[in-house]
Amino acid sequence: MAQQVLTQFTDHEMSWARADRILSDSNSLQSKFIALQILEKLIQTKWKILDEEPRNGIKNFSLNLIVELASSEESLRQNRVFLSKLNLVLVQILKQDWPQKWPDFIPDIVATSRTNLALCENNMAILKLLSEEVFDFSAEQMTQAKAKALKTQMCGEFSSIYSLCMEILQKAVQPSLILATLETLLRFLSWIPFGFIFEMDLINNLCTRFLQPPITRNVTIKCLTEIGSLECGNEYQEQLVNMFTMAVGGLHEILGDLGNVSEEWDEYDDDQQEFIQNVAIFLTSFLSSHLRLVETSASRASVIQAHQYVLRISQVDERELFKVCLEYWNVLVRG
Repeated sequence: MAQQVLTQFTDHEMSWARADRILSDSNSLQSKFIALQILEKLIQTKWKILDEEPRNGIKNFSLNLIVELASSEESLRQNRVFLSKLNLVLVQILKQDWPQKWPDFIPDIVATSRTNLALCENNMAILKLLSEEVFDFSAEQMTQAKAKALKTQMCGEFSSIYSLCMEILQKAVQPSLILATLETLLRFLSWIPFGFIFEMDLINNLCTRFLQPPITRNVTIKCLTEIGSLECGNEYQEQLVNMFTMAVGGLHEILGDLGNVSEEWDEYDDDQQEFIQNVAIFLTSFLSSHLRLVETSASRASVIQAHQYVLRISQVDERELFKVCLEYWNVLVRG
């Protein structure tokens, strides 16, 4: 009976009008998630036919609720799962209204990020979601013209987002905020203009500040992998060589010679195993794409060290890890 009533409510064409009361007054997390699902469905299917007043009401209510729940470190931690869903609802609105009906979104989110650390951390999550929705999933969810317009807008306003990210990485000391910023940057790297990557301090910061700390090393090596896979022609070869050299040097400080990895693998915790896997992906991907470049321009010691790491990781008794290394050895043998 209860399920039947719930189904009738969620299917009612005006159920969205009660969503704000549920989200504000209910003590049931399940009820709140149902309300968010109703709002998300409304935004995806009927947003354009709603009058401006209810659209603005839903947008402002969602914004205010996010600010309320993400304004303190304690609240952010307690409501992280719920906030993730609420952030997604906001991004669905952005896909409908930004930039034409919400031109100040990027300036506003950058400005509010500088007022509160917890809010800044959640704003990074929103920007990450927006990047994923626009650049990764747009082909399935919007027209080509709409996707192109959003991509153009995102690139056009990226300078202020990049400045915010660099400010956080240079000044922040809170690990969760730094991690959230790096994870957001990881989603940006595939589409932002190359100048932000190769002509600024991003690579140096990644290699010298964030590769070694355990909390940031996995996302950092993923960032370096993404950078190494970019098709940037010959213009940034020097920067790629410098990145490779710094990365291999940083890995040596963390891993040493990695001589006992095959014997010690089962003793590693999940984070350590993930890091070794990410190191293998970085090295094999970079060397597959840029072997001739580093052979001629990087130090011999760095190139040898990188291959020693791949060789020792190849000896680990782990099927997927071995396949990653084997693919590179095939590339190397074929020349």
